[in-house]
Amino acid sequence: MILKANEIDYFVDVKGEGFPFVFLHGFTGDSRTWEEITEQLKKGCQCISIDIIGHGKSDSPSDAARYSMDAVSHDIHSVLSQLGVKKAVIIGYSMGGRLALHFSNLYPDFVSALILESASPGLRTDEEQAERRERDQALADKILDEGIRSFVDLWEEVPLFSTQKRLPLVKQEKIREQRLQQSPAGLSNSLKGMGTGAQPSWWETLEDLMFPVILLVGELDHKFVGIAKDMIDLNRDFEIITFFDTGHAIHVEEPRKFGTIIEEVFLKYIKEDV
Repeated sequence: MILKANEIDYFVDVKGEGFPFVFLHGFTGDSRTWEEITEQLKKGCQCISIDIIGHGKSDSPSDAARYSMDAVSHDIHSVLSQLGVKKAVIIGYSMGGRLALHFSNLYPDFVSALILESASPGLRTDEEQAERRERDQALADKILDEGIRSFVDLWEEVPLFSTQKRLPLVKQEKIREQRLQQSPAGLSNSLKGMGTGAQPSWWETLEDLMFPVILLVGELDHKFVGIAKDMIDLNRDFEIITFFDTGHAIHVEEPRKFGTIIEEVFLKYIKEDV
């Protein structure tokens, strides 16, 4: 379905009934990347997958400021309110994980639990942020100058995604096709508005989060394993779950195990309160 949030049309896929689980995909993805997970979970909960602004069937406005973490968090709040959601488990992958954390800081009363897959609270210093903004800007310009196919060719060779080359060829081709269907303007503006360099740092607020936070990492994704360990040093109530022999995109590489972990999180932290 299409829901309008603050003048932006958002595509929202809703499956099942029960306690709401909200899924936020990563950069170059869309709600389809969660299909195997939501098919597994829909018998026991309501799965709400949102195409983030600039991705999938949602709008891709020309104003990069419209893609800021604040603006998109307000949009998500509007979408969930229109669906009658008062509290939910928020699940975000990579860029969607950073957005999930941002949303959870702005709207903590909406969050029953936060599940972050291969995500970070941002960069710690102004210098790191400025350097990353320059890199994101260069990549954003490259997408517009050279086109979506050239960008996807480049993106698929990023070392972060190297373990996806072990997936069956048909699955790799499906992921590539989804990426090729994205809007060049939408991806470019997402980097400018929601890139890691543009995101405020949430490191200092981690100790203040009062709901369960579960950090999902792939054993082979060494960078984000380290980030998760640094996060838990700041809040010992966080839980880390590591997936054996898995890289950055856990829900793509191990969808059945990922879905099972989500079910276990629900049983452990939420079910008794429903």
